[in-house]
Amino acid sequence: MCCALFGKGVIAMDTKKIITISRQYGSGGREIGQKLADKLGIPFYDNALIEKAAQESGLIPAFFEDTERHAGNSLLYALYRGAQADRFGTSVLSMEDNIYLAQSNVIRKVANEGPCVIIGRCSDYVLSDMLDLVKIFIHADLDFRKERAVRIDGVDPAKAESVVLTKDKRRQNYYNFHADRKWGIAKNYNLCIDSGYCGIDCAVDIIYGYIVKNQG
Repeated sequence: MCCALFGKGVIAMDTKKIITISRQYGSGGREIGQKLADKLGIPFYDNALIEKAAQESGLIPAFFEDTERHAGNSLLYALYRGAQADRFGTSVLSMEDNIYLAQSNVIRKVANEGPCVIIGRCSDYVLSDMLDLVKIFIHADLDFRKERAVRIDGVDPAKAESVVLTKDKRRQNYYNFHADRKWGIAKNYNLCIDSGYCGIDCAVDIIYGYIVKNQG
């Protein structure tokens, strides 16, 4: 296991970076992102993006909840078509396209407001033209992720492997559909970290150290 690179109580640095974190399910990417944002003293965006996107787009908030899972939900799609017809008389884009565009607009807005950490939602692709972007991918072995899924998310141990692999597949499909690159391929990120090997806190320190070294 690797050791911490920085001690406790480090004063937040004055970073200009926008940090996006893509992650395998159960790898602790969200926890790492939250701790990193706290350490850097910058905003953290995850589920709040859903609420902002819903508020600004006028779409029903339920459409934004786990979009990978709902992509093939015919009932939600029927509700969406009805809502679009009421608002515009017709629906030009698919539900998934409108959700993606609404989330992308929010991602760009918060990134333009200043340094922050953004979790998932193709944020690394949406912001790929920004000069101060740092793209992180968090992964871990299956056993590590199964244990976290059970302990943190309350997943049935007997179904943990299936849940982990299914969620990863949905994230992969969602990303690959919207982006012109592949999810989880190392060359598409600035830094890839095995959180199962180094641990959550050390992963935070590694990213922090990377930001410090590349702050210019």
